[in-house]
Amino acid sequence: MAQIRDLYLTAAASAAKLLATPQVASSWHEPSALPKLSVRGLAGHLAGQIFFIPKVLAEPVPSEEIISIHEYYARVSWIGSDLDDPFNVLIRTSGEEDATDGPAALAAQVDATVQELRTVLPVAPSRPIRRPSWGAWSISLDDFVTSRLLEVAIHSDDLAHSVGVPTPELPAEAIETVVDLLTRIALRRHGAINVLRALSRAERAPASISAL
Repeated sequence: MAQIRDLYLTAAASAAKLLATPQVASSWHEPSALPKLSVRGLAGHLAGQIFFIPKVLAEPVPSEEIISIHEYYARVSWIGSDLDDPFNVLIRTSGEEDATDGPAALAAQVDATVQELRTVLPVAPSRPIRRPSWGAWSISLDDFVTSRLLEVAIHSDDLAHSVGVPTPELPAEAIETVVDLLTRIALRRHGAINVLRALSRAERAPASISAL
């Protein structure tokens, strides 16, 4: 429990430093590496993965059944969805809204949230978490933190690539956690043989085993 929270806090602090770089500010209105998303929108979406934690901790404890993180990714409808799916449109618009006040304000808000989480998250009691867009189920706090670690790691790389800076390095344990989760999702999406070949036999590998 403590380890995943520590890994998340390390990744969140790394994202805060990335968001504060001058390259992000100077590219703010440029397209990002992701289709239909500006650097501003991507920065806002990355920041949202940090703002999420204090928000969910402040919400009432849900009564819906708790499912595993792997079942969570099996149930969500957004994996592999079209760019113009309402969920993806909401991701873009909410990212833009989170970054409305500009790069300096967003970086300062993220840094302040990370400092708050350093105090709050390690001692937060285990509890279920549920978002309004989900079905009649919830996941544990630590599984939710794991899902945000995945988002922070992926979108830190997206943002760094978008603005031409090196992707921040995260602890090996953090990347291993994310890769393990992505691999499990890829197995479900593409099948065991395709994933096996992609990892071992390039000549027989499918064009993609993208998890998301």
